[in-house]
Amino acid sequence: MSMSKNKLLFLFFIYYLIGSNAMSLSNIGKACLFSNISGVILLDGKPVENALLIRTIEFSNKKTDKTRTDSNGYFEMPAIFERSVKNILPQEFSSAQEIELVYKGQSYAIWSGVKRKPDENSESQGKPLVVKCELNSERNFIQVDNSPIFSLCTWDVIPDQIDTGF
Repeated sequence: MSMSKNKLLFLFFIYYLIGSNAMSLSNIGKACLFSNISGVILLDGKPVENALLIRTIEFSNKKTDKTRTDSNGYFEMPAIFERSVKNILPQEFSSAQEIELVYKGQSYAIWSGVKRKPDENSESQGKPLVVKCELNSERNFIQVDNSPIFSLCTWDVIPDQIDTGF
């Protein structure tokens, strides 16, 4: 029995997707919209207890989740993944990210950025995203792997060198 040319091409394509790229079928079109993030929230150097963190992500639609800090100001939010045909088409990846913190009736924008790579932990160059956020600090702008981030937080990352043209 001979196989038709179309079937042979289809099988070759499937082999290419799962074989040569070492990608399982379950990962096709899967992107990390916001990596696992954990850390400590401080106010004047002291832990902020029971603060509400609201994380919002916009990719193909808007997603929101929430958590609270513990007595040591510690929080953790799991990575958010989405599978979409958009992730396998030849186009730029872009996931809007925000974290708002509400404490004693006051709101703080502790994280606002655009994730430009679908890889987990691209916000921290492949390392776990562990932050320290001081609510009385100035929001800083940094760029990590061409992803712009405004934040009250610091973490183990080396920002991109931005060419100002001068």
